[in-house]
Amino acid sequence: MAESDKEKREKAQSFFVRLGSTIVLICLGGGALYVGGWFLTLVLMLISLCGVFELLRVFQLHKSSLGVATYLFVALYDIVLKLQWENYILPLYILYLLVILTIFVLQFPKYEVKELACAFFSLFYVAVSLGYIYQLRQLGNGMFAALVLLCACGNDIFAYMVGILIGRHKMFPRLSPKKSVEGFIGGILGAALCGYIFGFAFQSSAVYGDHNYPILFAVICGIGALPAVVGDLAASAIKRNYDIKDFSQIIPGHGGILDRFDSMIFTAPIIYYLITILLQAYL
Repeated sequence: MAESDKEKREKAQSFFVRLGSTIVLICLGGGALYVGGWFLTLVLMLISLCGVFELLRVFQLHKSSLGVATYLFVALYDIVLKLQWENYILPLYILYLLVILTIFVLQFPKYEVKELACAFFSLFYVAVSLGYIYQLRQLGNGMFAALVLLCACGNDIFAYMVGILIGRHKMFPRLSPKKSVEGFIGGILGAALCGYIFGFAFQSSAVYGDHNYPILFAVICGIGALPAVVGDLAASAIKRNYDIKDFSQIIPGHGGILDRFDSMIFTAPIIYYLITILLQAYL
């Protein structure tokens, strides 16, 4: 068999493995969003802890006292969100900073300032960003949170598919050689299409009256796909900085938690604020 045919078969196989994992994740994520409550909190906490562990392992801090403190505050942050103690979120950040500075002082000179920055970055980059999924679940009847899954997964699937079929022009060859301009455009259009279709299901619930939710959700998912691409490329940049292929191998076809949720990390906060701004007139 010619090499080109072999490569095409490998790409097709990789695509279907990736698609299968994505479908499973959408079903599991959709189920958690539907149930909500403490179940969703625990699922997000587990995802955040795994993601923070993967990132701290890259920084070689996953087994350190800084790592333990970060895991603790990831859990505390998700609990504070569940209990809707919004007034305690900023003090929690300050307390976390105080704790890691105390560790820095008590164990000096074990850690350098850059390692404190890496720990602080890990908490915000993963846990705080993903926490916006729970905050979206608290808006309205909870269906808004599904936009994060649709936007990120729709962008990923369509970008990957269009890139394989017609991708010719490399977008960031030094950072992510497989990503193409055609795939980038296809991902945005695909995410918008997912939002458009979901808008009909949302509108049929008649919770907020007769508004043009298909168009509105298409715009939100299309815009949300832009930071999804940035999130994906940011994760790629981290991996290239530290010369690793994947953060882990926990998800077939994707790699680790951060390899799969890298786009959602940026998408969730953007969609949350787009929802609160654009739907303000409707709620």
